[in-house]
Amino acid sequence: MRIIKDTKIQFMSQNKLGALLSGTVIILGIISLILAGGPLLSIDFKGGTLLAVHFEDPVDINEFRSAMSNVNIEGESFDFSKAEIKLFGSPKDISVRIPYMDEEPENFAQKIITHLRNSFSEQVSEFDSDFILSIEKVGPKIGAELSNKAMLAIVSSLALILFYISIRFEFNFALGAIAALAHDVFVTLGIFSIMGYEISLPIIAAFLTIVGYSLNDTIVIFDRIRENVKSMKRLTYLEVIDKSINDSLSRTVVTSITTFIVVLILWLFGGEVINLFAFAMMVGVIVGTYSSIFVACPLVLRLHSKS
Repeated sequence: MRIIKDTKIQFMSQNKLGALLSGTVIILGIISLILAGGPLLSIDFKGGTLLAVHFEDPVDINEFRSAMSNVNIEGESFDFSKAEIKLFGSPKDISVRIPYMDEEPENFAQKIITHLRNSFSEQVSEFDSDFILSIEKVGPKIGAELSNKAMLAIVSSLALILFYISIRFEFNFALGAIAALAHDVFVTLGIFSIMGYEISLPIIAAFLTIVGYSLNDTIVIFDRIRENVKSMKRLTYLEVIDKSINDSLSRTVVTSITTFIVVLILWLFGGEVINLFAFAMMVGVIVGTYSSIFVACPLVLRLHSKS
């Protein structure tokens, strides 16, 4: 069933506006990344210790930070007040991220837990299962290895996509698809930097999912362009592209809306663990749909006019 029928929107006449919008968002993202010294990486990549604890009553972040300013471990005092400390889902849940230390004491995480128990004895459950939400620890070597593998996964997926589309369609289409996918990743990464969200392994998984979603939408339009080029030889290439996008518009809109609703529900009700993944997917659905029309197709048109 087609919800949108017989549209005749001239998408390619708006490609300059699309380029301006994309360029603005990407430049803002790059500026944000430069000012922040690069993307905010989680302990998955940087190494360190992440603790998340639950209190019986809401705890003030400043009070918690003050308690972390003087942590006594084996007679040595540590100041973790400048570590990343934030609410973890509710006012009763707090997470603290401590960077990797070269000479880290034994049972480091457990000793910090003990310190927090002593500092907030009246607000802490006597059972560890109720107090400790999670403890994560990643060494610097593992973090560096995960970073390399994450980058390899993204680059290799783009290379294989380039190869696949070059065979199925032609090289101009492959370049258009890669440009759209790179656009989606850069925009999403830029938005994460602007929002101050960290990049973790689940977010890398979200990036790869966005690549797959955007590619699927792009291929549908490319397939329609290939069919219309053969059957509508009286039309110019620009008119064929506009016609093909309009033919696919109903499918594109329905697919994007239904996918967006699902990830929106995950973002609203999925909890802290999946929150950033769902947010990345929401951005990806919007940007992926946009780039298929206003990034991939204009580039194919430009490359065709030069060939």
